[in-house]
Amino acid sequence: MVQAEKAEKQGSRAGAREDLERAIIDAAERVFAEAGFGGATMQAIADRCGLPKANLHYYFASKQQLYRRVVERIFHVWLEAADSFESSATPEVALRRYITRKMELSRTHRFGSKVWANEVMHGAPIIQDFLETTLRDWTESRARVIRRWIAAGSVRPVDPHWLLYMIWATTQHYADFAHQIETLNQGPLTDAQWDEATDTVCAIILRGIGLEGKA
Repeated sequence: MVQAEKAEKQGSRAGAREDLERAIIDAAERVFAEAGFGGATMQAIADRCGLPKANLHYYFASKQQLYRRVVERIFHVWLEAADSFESSATPEVALRRYITRKMELSRTHRFGSKVWANEVMHGAPIIQDFLETTLRDWTESRARVIRRWIAAGSVRPVDPHWLLYMIWATTQHYADFAHQIETLNQGPLTDAQWDEATDTVCAIILRGIGLEGKA
């Protein structure tokens, strides 16, 4: 009984720590999106999540360490969105699921996407090593799947990289340029508008590689 209670307490502490780290990363994501890496401060992040700055440094020793966690989180969320490349039976289902999920993430992870975009547009001074290793390896693994589809005659011959770049650019536009979209729309997109936008993006991209009406 004593061991069980001890284990339960340890589990509760671990859960509380995870919750707090998530809250810190959420706050940091918003601050980095608004101010960029150079303009963000640990004090501003601490204020955003309601913690003393000393407590923030207990969990993340430096701004750069916290920044990398923010960037890595959005990247891994995007990785999960691409699971359909392996789990779907056909390219049309895989790509529709991927595009749909990426559109959804632009709605739910707007600030993470903006952090990534800001970093890359400034030459990736903090995460260049990440781009040259993890992102490059992941991109090549998706490209190999697309090449298999092309070899099987399932989609039109296209350079897989150009297809992936188009999907990223189109879907992430809804996060990175959300303010512009909402201004032109005279307010945030409704659920129905998000669905319509997603269907439109899917249709145009799938039609472009010869998957008209198959998804």
